[in-house]
Amino acid sequence: MVTHLNDPSQTPDPDGHPQSLSRGATGIALLHIERAAAGLSSWDAAHTWLTTATSGPLTMGPQANLLFGAPALAYALHGATGPGRYTRALDAMDAQVARLTRQRLEQAHARIDRGDRPTLGEFDLFKGMTGFGAHLLRRHPGGELLTYVLDYLVRLSEPVGRDGLPGWWTDEAPTGRRATGARGGHGNLSMAHGISGPLALLSLAAIRGIIVDGQLGAIRRTCDWTDTWRQVHPSGPWWPEIVTLAETHTGQTRQSEPARPSWCYGTPGHARAQQLAGIALGDIDRKRLAEHALHGCLVDPGQLAKITEPGLCHGWAGLLHTSRRIAATANNPALTRRVNALTNEAAPLPPVLEPGFLNGMAGLALALINLPSGQATTGWDTCLLLTPPDERRP
Repeated sequence: MVTHLNDPSQTPDPDGHPQSLSRGATGIALLHIERAAAGLSSWDAAHTWLTTATSGPLTMGPQANLLFGAPALAYALHGATGPGRYTRALDAMDAQVARLTRQRLEQAHARIDRGDRPTLGEFDLFKGMTGFGAHLLRRHPGGELLTYVLDYLVRLSEPVGRDGLPGWWTDEAPTGRRATGARGGHGNLSMAHGISGPLALLSLAAIRGIIVDGQLGAIRRTCDWTDTWRQVHPSGPWWPEIVTLAETHTGQTRQSEPARPSWCYGTPGHARAQQLAGIALGDIDRKRLAEHALHGCLVDPGQLAKITEPGLCHGWAGLLHTSRRIAATANNPALTRRVNALTNEAAPLPPVLEPGFLNGMAGLALALINLPSGQATTGWDTCLLLTPPDERRP
C-alpha cells in the first residue's frame, strides 16, 4: 500500500489541493513523515511530498484551517523538523498561523459579544478554533496562544441569550440526510464538526496541566448537555449525531439507533471525548461509561456492519485507531480483547481507493503502521484528538 504513495508522479492524482491535509499532498506527506521518524524509511519520500505540497503560493486567507493552507502545512512540517530539516520554514509558518489564530479569535469574541450564534466553522476541529488549538497543543503546548484558544472555548460553552440553548448551538442547518426536518439550527455532537471536538481538546489540555479560568467548568457544562442526549441501547450507551430545535422541546431524539461507529460522528468519537473528560475531571464513572459504550459498539454486529469504507474519518481505520487509543487508556480487559480481535479483522477495501489522508490510503496506512508499537512517533493523530492523554511533546 505504501509503495503506491512513494512518488507523486506515480500516484493517482490526489483529489484535493496540494495544501490539503484531508485529500492532498500535505496529508500524504504525514504518512511518509511518520515512517521516516519511526525509522521505517528514509526522509526522501517525505521530502518529495512536502515539496509537492508547497509547490504553489501558501494559502493564508479566511479559508485556511487545520485541513488546508498554512495551518495544515505547519501541522505536517512539525513532525518532520530536525537538525537541518525544515526548522526555518516552520518558524516562518508559525508566525502565519499565530496571525490567523489571533484574527479568528478576535472575530469569535466579537461574535459572542454581539450575542450571535456561531457557525460550525468558527469552532469545530476541521475548520475552526478547535483545529488551531489541536495544532498548538502539538506544536506549542506551553504557549500563550493555546491558552487564548482555551479561553475562547470556555466562552463557547456558556449559553447565548435566554433560550436555554448551549453556546455552540448554530443557526446553520445540518448537512445531508441529517437536514431532514431540521429547522431552527442544531446542536452538533460530533468530533469532527461538533462539540465533542472542543470537549476533547479542553480535556486533553487539562490532563496535561494546561488549564485556564473556567476550563473545568466548561468541561462539566458540556458533559451535562451531552448526558442529556445520551441514549440507551442493549449493547451500551450511544449519542445522537445532532440535536434539532424541535428535539430540545420534546426532549427526545429522532435518531432511533446508533449511527455507523465512525470517528467523526459515531460512538467511538463520542466515547473518546467522554473518556478524556472523565480523566480530566477525575470522574471515574464517566470514564468507565465511555469505555463501556465503545465495547458495546464493537460487540454489536449490526453497528459494525455499517462500516463499509476503509478510511480514518468514517471508516475502518478510524474505528480501529480510535478504539486502540481508548483501550490503551482503559482498565477494561474485555475491551482490550475485543479491540485486539478487531485489529485482526480485514478493512473493507473498494476496488479504487483515493490516496489521501482522511478517507484514503495514507490514513489507512498510518493506522496500520502504528499497530505493533501502539505509538504514533510524530503524534500525527493529534489532528483527530487521539493523541494519548499522557503524551507530552516538546
